[in-house]
Amino acid sequence: MADSIEIDPANGPVRGRICPPGSKSLTNRALVCAALAEGVSTLRGALHSEDTEVMIAGLQALGIGIEVADQGEILRIVGSGGVIPAEQADLWVANSGTTMRFLTAVATLGQGTYRLDGIKRMRERPIGDLTDALRQLGAEVRCESAGQCPPVVVDGHGLAGGAANMRGDISSQFLSSLLMAAPCARQAVSVRIEGELVSVPYVAMTLQVMNSFGVDAEATDSYRKIVVPSSSSYQGCDYRIEPDASAASYFLAAAAVTGGEVTIEGLGRDSLQGDVAFADCLEQMGCDVRFDSRSITVVGRPLAGIEVDMNAISDTVQTLAVVALFAKGPTLIRNVGHIRHKETDRLAALANELRKLGAQVIENRDGLEIVPGELQAAAIETYNDHRMAMSFALAGLGTPGVVILDPGCVAKTYPRYFEDLSSLLGSDV
Repeated sequence: MADSIEIDPANGPVRGRICPPGSKSLTNRALVCAALAEGVSTLRGALHSEDTEVMIAGLQALGIGIEVADQGEILRIVGSGGVIPAEQADLWVANSGTTMRFLTAVATLGQGTYRLDGIKRMRERPIGDLTDALRQLGAEVRCESAGQCPPVVVDGHGLAGGAANMRGDISSQFLSSLLMAAPCARQAVSVRIEGELVSVPYVAMTLQVMNSFGVDAEATDSYRKIVVPSSSSYQGCDYRIEPDASAASYFLAAAAVTGGEVTIEGLGRDSLQGDVAFADCLEQMGCDVRFDSRSITVVGRPLAGIEVDMNAISDTVQTLAVVALFAKGPTLIRNVGHIRHKETDRLAALANELRKLGAQVIENRDGLEIVPGELQAAAIETYNDHRMAMSFALAGLGTPGVVILDPGCVAKTYPRYFEDLSSLLGSDV
């Protein structure tokens, strides 16, 4: 892909229907459960992207048999029955946080030495809350970088199980990774969360995927304590992946900022993914929103700024922040301090790039206040963060001269994003 892309403004209200690619979160969770299952699983509608490629490569390096078909949308996994076949592996996770966290826990089930590493930014993303919890369950895990950051080395001898306490305020992926490995421990696993648990819908998603593969965990209503019984085990199955709800947010936002109408196919109110609630944010801002069993439609109306807690749907913070540029009055996004630990410090990056577009931005410890101004041309830095590129492309729908730098970073989760956006607009982006 080119070093930069200039976004053509929309000629009018954006109208259309689109089905985004499969969910990254569901694809990588289903891959882990299938890899640890007894028997063969088939995943349909899987996402083909950098994040899923490194997950597949990592599992293959651990000795799991995976066949890829239909341009990556169908995956056939020969489960290991909770046993890691490889006795040694060097796992490269690039910039995939899910792969780093999930495979760290999976590697503790092996009998050997496993090392996980990634790009420079990955070596800046703390993983100590996960490694501490795994050690409480009998694993030998250590971090090689300062601040309890990767690379991570696992000296595997199986996971004993038992009880562990874990902080919940940095990333829900730490809890998800431990839970997915838990059915393969030698005894029941009980996890108690200390403090606030961020991104709760992603933990609910993890438990639902585990259930589809035959494991029932017991969780309190607030997910403060979760128990995975020792008698449970994953069973191979045929599993269909939903379209990605985080990716859907960009197209729903396109309807909002242009006064158009866009329908997302394959997602509804009962989706496993909490990010479908992004549509509710647009409704609060003034849009008309319709949920059907297998579709979500947003009709753009005059937008007003809102105050919103986005902790549960933090992957859509960047999308809403760009929509705020088109609203009347300020928008306050709060309780998302944990997104500073993502592919980049997303709050700082958002503040920098929104200001280039003419907004006044107050950056708080856990959120942003955005006061829209007159939109102006700008070259947008993306910080090797796929969501920066995809969300800020929406600003270009409303004003000429918006240039997205390093657009190729979208390959992390949505390689065809700009092509699909162009198709929806009916023009070349």
